[in-house]
Amino acid sequence: MQKWEVAEGNLASPRGFRGAAAAAGIKKTHGELDLALLVCDAPAATAAGVFTTNLVAAAPVLVSRQNLVESRGRCRAILVNAGNANACTGRQGLHTARESARAVARLLSLPPAQVLVASTGVIGVPLDLGLVTTPLPGLVGKLSIENASAVARAIMTTDTFPKSCVLRSEVGGKFVHLAGIAKGSGMIHPHLATLLSFLTTDALIGPRTLHNLLRAAADASFNRVTVDGDTSTNDTVLAWASGAAAAGVRPGNASWAWFLEGLTQLCQSLAKMIARDGEGAKKLIVVEVQGARKHSDAERVARAVANSPLVKTAVAGSDANWGRILCAAGYSGAVFDPNKVDIHVNGLLLCRDGVDAGFDEAAARQELDGKEVVLRLDLHQGSASARIWTCDLTHGYITINASYRT
Repeated sequence: MQKWEVAEGNLASPRGFRGAAAAAGIKKTHGELDLALLVCDAPAATAAGVFTTNLVAAAPVLVSRQNLVESRGRCRAILVNAGNANACTGRQGLHTARESARAVARLLSLPPAQVLVASTGVIGVPLDLGLVTTPLPGLVGKLSIENASAVARAIMTTDTFPKSCVLRSEVGGKFVHLAGIAKGSGMIHPHLATLLSFLTTDALIGPRTLHNLLRAAADASFNRVTVDGDTSTNDTVLAWASGAAAAGVRPGNASWAWFLEGLTQLCQSLAKMIARDGEGAKKLIVVEVQGARKHSDAERVARAVANSPLVKTAVAGSDANWGRILCAAGYSGAVFDPNKVDIHVNGLLLCRDGVDAGFDEAAARQELDGKEVVLRLDLHQGSASARIWTCDLTHGYITINASYRT
């Protein structure tokens, strides 16, 4: 088994998948792609999902959770729309989500439980069922490997670019593929949950194994990205395996580590794209914490620093205000000695043993002016570490979210 490498392609590059997208009129802007359908032609295709931990979960989240249980991890189609989250819409929203799945099932001659649904967009506005079901026959007619490229654009809301990645690895002289797309720019703060992302592979994986692999990969990627500290009502990541490559993945042997490495690499690539594309953001921020007593302490510090509006605005203004970083670490709930903390920005030492290190302001500003900024804290307490991806906070974030609904 070879290492995973980046390849050309789209979500349907793994064998057995097809896709298509359409402008259904769900988004405010006329003519924008906002409805997508993905299908898998393999009868025994398996799927797994991880969803928002928000108590206020959207109708499509509830329906997809239920369908995954009823189908015992079998999935043949995914329908996703953008522009309307179908969240906080009561019984009507559940009816719309279920009927959308049933409409797809009828067109493709599938059991309704093998159709999953996802939505993203404005919360609290009923989703017009007709806008979803009317374009479906046309979408089915357009399903192809090539047309699957449009799916990454159809799921965008405030995103400024489509987020996609394809990987491949050689096994026994044949290629196995992993592909993924994601959307996310604002309302991004997963915590043992994820966001809107769809992952495909032609590897042969059972439902339970796929679920365990997805949870491990999500914890090392999507669960480590934050834009604004808001966990969405619609966070969903679905992994889908066609088995068409006949390369089996089983726990307890080399295939497990090999596939998890590729899946984690794929998810981390998408997660970093989301952080880089945060609403109004100009810079990707990587928060690295090392030297913690326990992993939980490292993670608490990293999350507190990454979510601090004061830290994020300081980076936006290229202000080396390391005191804000130490302050955020202090209220994180982690146990450490403030008098032992070192703080670096892109390798430049700002703080040594909890006090100013006498750095050059011009040099610090130059480091902070870049498109990617690494904030590294060494607690000097142990060997545990953690990493979180986030972005700076600019006036653009307010502009976008002050008029998102209207």
